[in-house]
Amino acid sequence: MTVAIVGAGIAGRLLAWRLAKLGYRVELFDKNKRDDECACSFAAAGILSPLAELEMAEPDIYQYGSRSMKLYQEWLPQLTQDVFFKVTGSLVTAHGSDKIELDHFYRQVQRKTRELKIVEAELKSETIEKVSVETIEPELAHLGQGLYIPSEGQIDPIELLKALAFEIDNSVNVNWHNQAEVSNVSAHKLKCGSESLTFDWVFDCRGLGAKGDLPLRAVRGELLWLESKDVNIKHLTRLIHPRYRIYVVPRPNDIYLVGATEIQSEDFSPVSVRSSLELLSAAYSVHRGFGEARIVKSVVNCRPALTDNLPLIDTTFGLTRVNGLYRHGILMSPAVIEKAIREFKHISNHDLEKVQHAN
Repeated sequence: MTVAIVGAGIAGRLLAWRLAKLGYRVELFDKNKRDDECACSFAAAGILSPLAELEMAEPDIYQYGSRSMKLYQEWLPQLTQDVFFKVTGSLVTAHGSDKIELDHFYRQVQRKTRELKIVEAELKSETIEKVSVETIEPELAHLGQGLYIPSEGQIDPIELLKALAFEIDNSVNVNWHNQAEVSNVSAHKLKCGSESLTFDWVFDCRGLGAKGDLPLRAVRGELLWLESKDVNIKHLTRLIHPRYRIYVVPRPNDIYLVGATEIQSEDFSPVSVRSSLELLSAAYSVHRGFGEARIVKSVVNCRPALTDNLPLIDTTFGLTRVNGLYRHGILMSPAVIEKAIREFKHISNHDLEKVQHAN
């Protein structure tokens, strides 16, 4: 059975890798060059925090994210190349004048976890603890009280995407068509350039490229990479503020990722002055050592979102659409892809049985 996958972001690559491992022949189409880092997944910070996301997100985000945490631990050892991944917990805090927002965060997460009765057994293994920030991050003692979530962590999206590309390149079951602009996708068919191609199944993972077929909007995100030897933060740290949520993500070699702006715009231009000031001011307020940090990279991309900000997995015979991963793409993708493959196998096997029965 030969399937086509359109789009080589995190969803397309995970899907190609998993389907190839299951023995399917995969034709992967992407409009970009093979080594381009154009997919919005490359601009992600790689935060894996399903419980913290419950404050503002729907329960579905928690469920996909929680399942993905388990899948990452199962799937990453199957990759040839190493991928930075760790679960050391996350810290949520606020400045003194914003502690009321921190209390609101805590109440929201606690309320939503109580409502998640279908995953109650899983939630027993997850906690959100009220702590003195100093006990988790000694250099952030000035922030006073905070919240600690031991079950959360992070992954390096760039290493993940490159490791998946390596697996795809070395799989006899996958043929990667780069710089292949697909203009139309339908059940069993797609149009690439002037060619109309037919497959046993088509997976549409184009993100914003599917705006002609889905009610998608773009959400711009901006991220700064800072290098500082004067900062020693070990845990993913979120700073709660009435207007925004800023995170500081520690990486090896004295690198810290600072984000995240969230702007309703399909604008791929460089980081704005306003966003830079907000991100850098927030980082400096978290740790004064960032005052002498060096800005080594700024990243901008636009993420696909549907009206409900939830992921779409829509499967009909011959076509599966995966889209709307919004700002949770890295967090949710393994579980989303697992579900997409499960639906695909169920429907394709069911229809094959009907054909065989009719004959």
